[in-house]
Amino acid sequence: MTTTMNATITTGYGSADVFTFGVAKKPIPGPNEILVKIHATSVTKAHTMMRTGYPLFGRLFMGLLKPKNPISGTDFSGEIVSVGTDVKKFNIGERVFGSTDIDGGTYAEYVKVSQDGVILPIPENLSYNQATAIIDGATTAMPFLKEHAGIKKGQKILINGASGSIGTAAVQLAKYFGAEVTGVCSTSNVDMVKSLGVDNVIDYTKDNFTKGEEKYHVIFDTVGKSSFKDSKNVLTDDGIYMSPVLGMGLMFDMLKTSRSAGKKAVFAATGLRDNEAKLEDFKLLKELLENGEIISVIDRVYHLPQVAEAHRYVEKGHKKGNVVVNVTGEEND
Repeated sequence: MTTTMNATITTGYGSADVFTFGVAKKPIPGPNEILVKIHATSVTKAHTMMRTGYPLFGRLFMGLLKPKNPISGTDFSGEIVSVGTDVKKFNIGERVFGSTDIDGGTYAEYVKVSQDGVILPIPENLSYNQATAIIDGATTAMPFLKEHAGIKKGQKILINGASGSIGTAAVQLAKYFGAEVTGVCSTSNVDMVKSLGVDNVIDYTKDNFTKGEEKYHVIFDTVGKSSFKDSKNVLTDDGIYMSPVLGMGLMFDMLKTSRSAGKKAVFAATGLRDNEAKLEDFKLLKELLENGEIISVIDRVYHLPQVAEAHRYVEKGHKKGNVVVNVTGEEND
């Protein structure tokens, strides 16, 4: 049995040039762990930010001067090839998908994860690529919508960056929760965003949503391109502006509005929540995928030696949905 595997290895924080394709030690699962042969992983905007080490507070968890784990990547789908002696929840041969979050390790042929981690069987109606593609966007959007926005049926929500990884998931989840959804995207993405079920679309190349007449209970800026200051005029009196992209402006606005009974600015590091909370959301995601109430949107598929290329493409900011890295190279993934 081989003790090594192919992997894309990170030498430090920086541009996509920090990635090198090579050989790494194959993980050995402990008593409570399972070993997954990865079929697919993903690249999102969040992954490119983790690669650069910004915002800096993230280095408190990932490593101060360089990543603790030289193998990046957080999402995976694949097949269980080995289980530890204490594993009762999973079996060899099962198709599974999940997330390692800040622990990384998925830009490789194999990853080991705890049986108590964020991992579940893949819905039978999904391919490995489809299962992986939806993970980051949905598991980021869901806690923002459920916990921070407290999304309710009939509320009006605007999603800025509706065509991206988080945006395509947020649109579908907000519709599932019964909200009236307005998506903001570029001209080339209007039709795709409409296909996800939005009630309204704003083409940002033609109209500025912050200058409109409509008021929203929630503005979810998935790409961090707007601001609370500019958006508060189109929020209801108790409206919430939220974003997963933390900058100094948003940090200041959060502090300023934290004690306010009115409009609020919100940021959350969803990947740092405990596994129990993340797994609860993951179970709902699995159910929605099984029922066809949410789908994966895949823009491009790369292969493991092309991780750096995939990161460069994502950083251009024009992707539609998600970018997948097919690790096995099998066409039916």
